[in-house]
Amino acid sequence: MARRSVLAAVATVVLLASCDDIVGPPRPDPDLAGTTVEVAATWSGTERENFQAVLDAFAARTGATVRYTAGGNDLPVLLNSRIASGSPPDVALVPQPGVVAALAGRGALVPLSGRTADAVTANYNDAWQRLGAVGGTRYGFYFKVANKSVIWYRTESFRAAGVAPPATWDDLRVVSRALVRSGTTPMVAAGGDGWVLTDWFENAFLRIGGPEKYDRLARHEIPWTDPAVVETLTLLGAYWRTPRTILGGPAGAPQITFAQSIADVFGATPRAAMLFEGDFVAADITRLGRSRVGETAKVFPWPSIKDSAPAVVVAGDQAVQLKDTPGARAVMTFLASPEAAALIVGKGGFISANAKFDQRAYPDPTTRAMAAAVVDARVLRFDLSDLTPQRFGGGSNAALWVLLQEFLAKGLDARVVAQRLEDAAKKVYGIG
Repeated sequence: MARRSVLAAVATVVLLASCDDIVGPPRPDPDLAGTTVEVAATWSGTERENFQAVLDAFAARTGATVRYTAGGNDLPVLLNSRIASGSPPDVALVPQPGVVAALAGRGALVPLSGRTADAVTANYNDAWQRLGAVGGTRYGFYFKVANKSVIWYRTESFRAAGVAPPATWDDLRVVSRALVRSGTTPMVAAGGDGWVLTDWFENAFLRIGGPEKYDRLARHEIPWTDPAVVETLTLLGAYWRTPRTILGGPAGAPQITFAQSIADVFGATPRAAMLFEGDFVAADITRLGRSRVGETAKVFPWPSIKDSAPAVVVAGDQAVQLKDTPGARAVMTFLASPEAAALIVGKGGFISANAKFDQRAYPDPTTRAMAAAVVDARVLRFDLSDLTPQRFGGGSNAALWVLLQEFLAKGLDARVVAQRLEDAAKKVYGIG
C-alpha cells in the first residue's frame, strides 16, 4: 500500500465534525443473548477501563457477553499463537499496520462487509477508509488515533522555575537547566517500556531527517546508519545524559514504566516536571486525581529542531475481525458508530477518527487542541516503529525497542547503536 500519499491525506480529514446521521432508518441491534464475544487489544489500566465502558454498552444493547483480553505490548504474538491454535478472538484492535497487512495476507482476517462496511463508509472519511485497506480490500478501521507529539508538564513546576513552555530543542535544554536550578528534575524518560523510547526517536528523527527520509527509513530504503539517524541518536543521548535532567539518570530510567512515569509527574508525590508521551496520558492524569488536564497539567508541542516545521507523529488502533460470526460482525459495527466514539472520548485520553461524532464530547480544550493539531500539522506521519516488521519495531523483544533501551542505559556511542540497528534491520528484511 502506498502509505506516503495516504498518510499525507490523513492530515486533511482527521476528526472533521459533522452532525449528519447515518443515511437511512436506524436498524435494531441484533439479539445476541447467550453469545460470548471476545475482543483483544493492547490496553491495560485506565485505557482498558475506559474501553470496557464501550464493551459494556454493546453488551447492554445486544445481550451478548463480552470478554476482553489484554495482549499488552505483545498483542501480535498473542494473535499469532491463537490463530495457529484455531481459536482467535472475534475482534482485535491492532496498533501496527504491518501486522494487519501480514494477517490479511495469511487469510486470517475477515474483510469488512454488510452493516460494518456501511457504518465505516458512513462514518469515516475516505483517507481513513483507505488506511484500513490492504491491497484494495478493507479489513479494518481506526477506532482510536493518538497525537504522539506532545510533552506534558506540571504548571506548578514551571511557575516555580520561572519558565514558559519551550518552542525549540535549544529552549527545552534551557528550561531543563532552569528546572534543575529550582530543585526539580526536568523530565521522565520511561525507558522501562521500549515503545516510549521509539516515540522519542521518531519525533526527533522526523524533525532532523524530514518527512521523506522518515518514509524511506520506515521502508528500509535508507540504512539505519544514515547520518540523520546518527544525529538523532546523538541529540537524544546528549539530553538524556545531561546530569540531573532525567529521573533516575540513564541507569535508572530503564526501570521506569510508562504508567509509573505519569505518577512521577502528576501523582501524589511528584518527582519530575515533564513527561513525553501522547494525548492518552490525559486519562491517567484524571484517574490519579491530583491534577486537572488543561489547568495544572498542560502540554506543549514537541519542540522544533533546527527550524523544522510543525509536525505530528500519529498512531492508531485498528479494529479487525478474525471470526465470521454474528457476534464479531455486531461488535465491529458498533465500534464503527459515533455512539461508541462518544462513549470513550468523553472519558479523556482518547482521540477518535470517526467523523460523525460531536467534537464537543471531548472533555476539555486541551484534548480538543491535541486532536486539532493532528488536522493542522504541516507534516504528519504514522508511528515509524509500527510501520516496520514486527520483529524489528513492534514488541518488547523487537530490535528497535531493545537497542534504544541499551542506548539509554549503557551510554553507547550513537554510531555503534546505528550500526546495530542496521544489522538487525538487514536480518529482518532478509538483506545480506
